[in-house]
Amino acid sequence: MASKNMYFKIIVRVLLLVIAIFCFSYFLLEKQYDFSTYLGIVILFQVMGLIKFLNTTNRKIAFFFDAVENDDSSIHFPVHTKDKSLKELHKSLNRVNHLIQKVKIENKTQEKYYHTILEHATIGILTLNEKGHIILANKTAKKLLNYESLTHIQQLKRIDEKLFTLISQLKPFDQKLIELLNEREIIKLTIKATPIKIDNDNLLLVIIQNISNELNDNEVDSWVKLFRVLTHEIMNAIAPITSISETLSGFYKTEKGLISPSEINENDIVDVVKGLDIIQTQGKDLTNFVESYRTLTKIPSPKKDIVKVTLLFEKIRILVSQETGFNQTKFLIHVEPENLEVFADEKQIIQVLVNLVKNSLESLNQNPSGTIKLSGVKNNLGKTSLQVTDNGGGIPPNLLDQIFIPFFTTKEKGTGIGLSLSKHIMRLHGGAIHVKSLANKTTTFTLEF
Repeated sequence: MASKNMYFKIIVRVLLLVIAIFCFSYFLLEKQYDFSTYLGIVILFQVMGLIKFLNTTNRKIAFFFDAVENDDSSIHFPVHTKDKSLKELHKSLNRVNHLIQKVKIENKTQEKYYHTILEHATIGILTLNEKGHIILANKTAKKLLNYESLTHIQQLKRIDEKLFTLISQLKPFDQKLIELLNEREIIKLTIKATPIKIDNDNLLLVIIQNISNELNDNEVDSWVKLFRVLTHEIMNAIAPITSISETLSGFYKTEKGLISPSEINENDIVDVVKGLDIIQTQGKDLTNFVESYRTLTKIPSPKKDIVKVTLLFEKIRILVSQETGFNQTKFLIHVEPENLEVFADEKQIIQVLVNLVKNSLESLNQNPSGTIKLSGVKNNLGKTSLQVTDNGGGIPPNLLDQIFIPFFTTKEKGTGIGLSLSKHIMRLHGGAIHVKSLANKTTTFTLEF
């Protein structure tokens, strides 16, 4: 409405100015200088009036935008004026100003809401710019780092030199683990970095989390599971020894004491020899079990080198080619990109992959339509993953969280150290091993480096 009235006034003024100029020109050509002089003065005042009208409107609009830019919420244009066009303009400017202030209030409320959430979050949050300035540090971050006023990463040197080095060298999507000594205890922190961009500024969002309690809980749970398996295996070996020893002892003891040599017959001697053979066998099994434990705990540190994944997979194919069921199994290799490489100890990774492929062959149980696929890929973060996939019977869901426990096995002749050994090797490489399984469809073991 305001724009229509303004346009109307401008058009009227311009039309009057054109008519005056036309008349001025006419009287000037007719040499009626008195009228032309009078019209010239009128034209001058019309031009000045038009300029003043436009300047008044422009000044009000410019004043309005200056107020908005300076966050001046007190600005208000009078609506009680005789000039209808200005009245409508003032109403429009006041309405826009009200909407802007409303949006600002909503934004401040929302900002306060999110700020409160960040302050009360149970994880530490830091926001860093490219110059190392800390834009934001919430309450939890200050508490974890035991420092009240964090404004620059250089301050982290006062907390811990290793912490400063780690955070100053953080790259987008990095995930690090560090132990930090505070006034009371040593805490374990995970530090993750995520890039964000705000107002053309490249920032790094750093998430800090205390995982000490979680690690302690998982450690206790792991020990409980390990002790349960160890107890089961040891009791299986000792129970027959105890039972047979008692039986053999009964051959030569009575309630009155030891029997005389003349009472010993040939059948008793045969039974004793058989019993001793069983005791010897059980003793050897128990010794082998302990040796397996020693093997698990004495893995040497990996001697890493650049390994071409394609050549690595070909070696695996050759090494398992003599295993039962290999000739009946379709063996596939997929590497992308073709020149994919991994920085690892080749011997140890071969040990892991051979164990996984053997497990796959056993799960296929010489199935003529069985397939084993070795895959090597690089994700968007530049990290390499190796996968062993088969279409065997799969792993029951209730066993997925137990298969990496040392000595846990579902095989009659299995030792239960293959997968736990593989997990330990991947940890020594700074990586991890994961499994996904769908019953009677597919099972995939993934090695992440």
